[in-house]
Amino acid sequence: MPTGMVTFDPVARAFRAALGLVSWRAMPVAVRLLFAVLLGFVVLVAIMDATPWLDALNPVYEVFYNAVLVGSAVLCLARGALGRDERVAWTVIGASLALWATGNLYWQFALSDLEEAPYPSVADGFWLGFLPVCYLGVLLLARKRMPQLDSRLWLDGIIAALTTGAISAAVVYGAVQASTGGDTAAVATNLAYPLGDMILLGTVIGAMTAGRGRLDRSWLYFGAGIAVFAVTDSIYLLQIAKGTYVVGTLLDIGWLLGMLLAGLAAWQPAVRKRATGDELPSIITPIGLALASLALLAYDHFEPVNLLALGLAIAALVAALIRLSVTHRASRSNLVSTRVQARTDSLTGLGNRLALHRALDTTLAEGVPHVLLMLDLDGFKNYNDSYGHPAGDALLARLGARLLAAATAVDGAAYRIGGDEFCVLAPSPPGQPAGSLLERARVALSEHGEGFMIGASAGYAALPADAEDAEEALRVADRRLYAEKNSGRISARLQSAGALRGALQEANPELGGHTDEVATLATEVARRLGLDEDEIERVAIAAELHDIGKIAIPGSILRKSGPLDADEWAFMRRHTLIGERIAQSAPALTGVAGLIRSSHERWDGTGYPDALAGDEIPLGSQIVFVCDAYSAMTGDRCYQPSLSEADARAELRRNGGTQFAPAVVEAFLAARPAPVPTPA
Repeated sequence: MPTGMVTFDPVARAFRAALGLVSWRAMPVAVRLLFAVLLGFVVLVAIMDATPWLDALNPVYEVFYNAVLVGSAVLCLARGALGRDERVAWTVIGASLALWATGNLYWQFALSDLEEAPYPSVADGFWLGFLPVCYLGVLLLARKRMPQLDSRLWLDGIIAALTTGAISAAVVYGAVQASTGGDTAAVATNLAYPLGDMILLGTVIGAMTAGRGRLDRSWLYFGAGIAVFAVTDSIYLLQIAKGTYVVGTLLDIGWLLGMLLAGLAAWQPAVRKRATGDELPSIITPIGLALASLALLAYDHFEPVNLLALGLAIAALVAALIRLSVTHRASRSNLVSTRVQARTDSLTGLGNRLALHRALDTTLAEGVPHVLLMLDLDGFKNYNDSYGHPAGDALLARLGARLLAAATAVDGAAYRIGGDEFCVLAPSPPGQPAGSLLERARVALSEHGEGFMIGASAGYAALPADAEDAEEALRVADRRLYAEKNSGRISARLQSAGALRGALQEANPELGGHTDEVATLATEVARRLGLDEDEIERVAIAAELHDIGKIAIPGSILRKSGPLDADEWAFMRRHTLIGERIAQSAPALTGVAGLIRSSHERWDGTGYPDALAGDEIPLGSQIVFVCDAYSAMTGDRCYQPSLSEADARAELRRNGGTQFAPAVVEAFLAARPAPVPTPA
């Protein structure tokens, strides 16, 4: 590559990049050709402006110049005539460009050869007529492209327009005003140009500011074109006012580029975006614009500016204050909305756990009697698995609405605090039991149909009697709720245990009687140790079934009168593992199976099947082991004589800490006081 070409390589790359931003496929072939010709004319005009022999080329120059103006207007008018939408906006914009081109043609062919052209002239009428028509086109296009804008975006646009106008008025309008002379018509014309350019530039910048984030390529080209046009015209007026304007400089290209960009924009694809929360403006833009207006007012103290600029700057600051006020109000509204959402369950619209906590804190602080109900759906998981999560969500929404109606009927409130957990907090007047509200809540949370039945288990807490704070109130209600839920599970557990106990009784009546006694003893000891009712029930069932595995042990081993050999002992010791497997076959006995497995573990770790020691052994198994040993020692067995009750108690005490858990032995002895000797 020749060395001289290197200088133009960055320019060529920039030119190619700019052309790459144009959607050429969206333009018909004829439009592409026309645009290419017009662009070529602009380049030729720029070259001629840069040459010293412009006067000799003036006729060609004027042809190219006016061809670009007329061609740009044709591009926009063609878009208005042939396009599918935005036809009115582009027709109006094309008409405005045509007015400017007509004014230029009139000046070229009717007035340029006169020694002293009239001022104002017909050409001025066309040029000034371009401005209001162009305003209308800008507004129509902005309205079409941005049908729904947040009020803050419109305010940002107004602030930008006022700030731009203030700066333009200070720089251009003031200079033109200072140089104005002549009759009234000439004065009005002189001032109309900078004022019109100021309004046009402010309108375009305001629309672009309002639509940021929602402006497509078409609007950006158009806005840039009108902005270039207005800035060029403003610089021209400023140079005319100062007497520094020279015909045939690169400034003259500004009008052509501005119009050509507007014509190009007409044929770019339009993409209209709906308003979304992501497009809401930040406060940075209006603050920056307000600071620019404030700087202009501060500058006025050092170098006086015209009243129009001051008025526009003050108006921009007022608009910025309004914008801040609107932003503050919107922020407060969003904060309130966020707080409501933070305390509301999105599915049912009921209060969530946070809202319930706040309500409980308030209720307990006031000390007014209330009742807290906690309800958990029964059968919901099966419903969800059968009909799917959307149907489950719809069911929760229906049940939540019914519960809310039941709660509000007694001046209460309903909450959803978990997947299928609900709460009600309602006043509890004296003499009005919680049971009536509980029943209404159960009815509200009940639904049945073909193949399903939904109900609710419930617990309650009376406030402030049952709790001093929100957490304690929830714990009390939760404990009562799951006590009720477990009662259903205990029933199933008892039914399963009864079936297995019947099988054991049929297989070995002697073992059946023994297990009944062990269960009775275990219940007493468990209660003595302070276990809750559910744990006591599990221990009692484990005691009843601790020998269930012996069903699989041959009778010859069970009834052998002599000592068992090693193989027989190995076989016998499998009965706890067999018993565990039998219990695990019934889902309701899952919590019992482990107790059966460990019911022959010794405190010193020499038991079976896992050689557990000390507190590694489940407490329920420790209880069953002590009670089983006592029953075996005091009962008649084929392989050993029975002991008296006193001797059996002494044996337990002697082996406490080695074979048996010491605490369990003490609880057993305390639960069954030693018999009083009968006098001789």
